[in-house]
Amino acid sequence: MIARIWSGESLLWLLLLPLSWLYGLVSGAIRLLYHLGLKRAWRAPVPVVVVGNLTAGGNGKTPVVIWLVEELQKRGLRPGVVSRGYGGKAAKYPLLLTAETTTAEAGDEPVLIYQRTGAPVAVSPVRSDAVKALLSEHPVDIVITDDGLQHYALARDKEIVVIDGVRRFGNGWWLPAGPMRERASRLKSVDAVIVNGGQAMSGEIPMHLHPGMAINLLTGERKAVDQLPALVAMAGIGHPPRFFATLAQCGARIEKQVPLADHQALMAGQVEALTASGQTLIMTEKDAVKCRAFAKENWWYLPVDAELSGEQPEQLLKELIALVQ
Repeated sequence: MIARIWSGESLLWLLLLPLSWLYGLVSGAIRLLYHLGLKRAWRAPVPVVVVGNLTAGGNGKTPVVIWLVEELQKRGLRPGVVSRGYGGKAAKYPLLLTAETTTAEAGDEPVLIYQRTGAPVAVSPVRSDAVKALLSEHPVDIVITDDGLQHYALARDKEIVVIDGVRRFGNGWWLPAGPMRERASRLKSVDAVIVNGGQAMSGEIPMHLHPGMAINLLTGERKAVDQLPALVAMAGIGHPPRFFATLAQCGARIEKQVPLADHQALMAGQVEALTASGQTLIMTEKDAVKCRAFAKENWWYLPVDAELSGEQPEQLLKELIALVQ
């Protein structure tokens, strides 16, 4: 229902407009206070790069963070990552991730980034505290923030916005009548716009999520998705249909699709009940980090990598490296 409202297919968004006006007024006032210097942002002693979005829901932001971290590592830099840690609740903040940190503590996306990249990751509702924790324990020379475009309390040197190229901005209204955290005009002030799928417009960087081999959660065995029998597909991400479409493009034989809420906590019994005898469970990597502790032999996940096209990605990386030098 919310997807139909935000896309404009349902006129129920008209009933939510007063709340949207209030949301826009409050968010605009906060940004103005920082712009006028009436509220002061904390500036880190190293460059800070924000990877965020203008809309609620999954846009492919975390794969972009992973891509950035890995590309910077290849070029000899030491990036660290900070996050709000949505979906997790730690005993205390800031929380520096270790190999033992659970998604219940840190949230699924920070754990995924930590496991994929090996970069130091810290989470805290106050992102400046997370940055300070990183710098106190690791020789980080550039910080990437996973989300936080609207978190103006942390000063930033570069802003990167990720857009879903298919859904883009829906009906264009602020939450809750539409998907917008800020209006599309905000793009005029950011440093780069990356478009995940669909058709990129002039000046935007095209990106596609490239699926790899399916990986067994228990054994680490790798197989092509189309070699897995009787699939039950589970996706607890911002836009589950994207994952199901990716599986179909890979030739997967899907018997059932199970869309879940983004960042939804997963319990062993709940996940086990999704498959019957002879069926295979396939999930996103983001879900897999929540299921490793109780994984079964018929559970697999499909990792995806961000692939950016054109000359702009290399130019963007040069600009980030120049911040450090």
